[in-house]
Amino acid sequence: MDYSTVLPWTLESLDFAEIDMARVRHNENLFLLLCSASFVESGSDLYTSNLIEHFDGDLELQAWLRDHWEHEELQHGRALATYVRHVWPEFDWEAGFQAFWRDYGALCTNEQLEPSRGLELAARCVVETGTASLYRALNDIVDEPVLKQLTNHIKSDEVRHFKHFYQHFQRYRTQEKLSRYQVFRTILRRVNEIRNEDSDIALRHVFNQCYPQHKADQSQFLKVAGPAQALLRRHIPAEMTVKMLLKPLDLPPRLQQTLEKPLARISERFFLQ
Repeated sequence: MDYSTVLPWTLESLDFAEIDMARVRHNENLFLLLCSASFVESGSDLYTSNLIEHFDGDLELQAWLRDHWEHEELQHGRALATYVRHVWPEFDWEAGFQAFWRDYGALCTNEQLEPSRGLELAARCVVETGTASLYRALNDIVDEPVLKQLTNHIKSDEVRHFKHFYQHFQRYRTQEKLSRYQVFRTILRRVNEIRNEDSDIALRHVFNQCYPQHKADQSQFLKVAGPAQALLRRHIPAEMTVKMLLKPLDLPPRLQQTLEKPLARISERFFLQ
């Protein structure tokens, strides 16, 4: 299959030679956020193979994962890595990624997936919510035109991925007779995992590559990475995030509308901790 004909956008559609270097070159916070995101996105082939195995026999979902989702996620990683290499050519991206993947890849096993297919799809909705919120926040932060275009592309892809996983979740929720409580527990658990593990591991490996003399120095890591994490949290779109996280709970519309605003306010405080 020629994936250039099915991808919503392509790496070639971005003109990296047109990057306005003066807007980004000096910004270490942005460098840390983009590079850590590029590390996570670039491991999508392993995530995909695990999910394809988990959904053995579901030919429709397996085909979408293999023929669409994986290629779009890997393109995110390539595009972000290309941007980083253009703006910060002195950074050894490949060495940093390989060190990151030795740690993070070991965590991406089938044992980490939910035992129920429906609950794993609920968990995927949480992951896609997180990435859509991340790239929406980055898009709000940046003013460099090429990066603005790139983060908007990725954000749109992640929202579409959420919708696709949610569509399949609805099917499995009915088949497996999942309770709202089961779904809620899965959502809460995955939110905590994302907040505590994924971005922290990636950021640590970017930091380690830049400051090898401080690899074991937690206080130095917080001094460097803390401002980048705080910048991102200040721009997380809380209302969008809450709306997406509530969707798999299938709440009555009036109850969902009642909960969205107060939960968004709570989420804003949660992100700013």
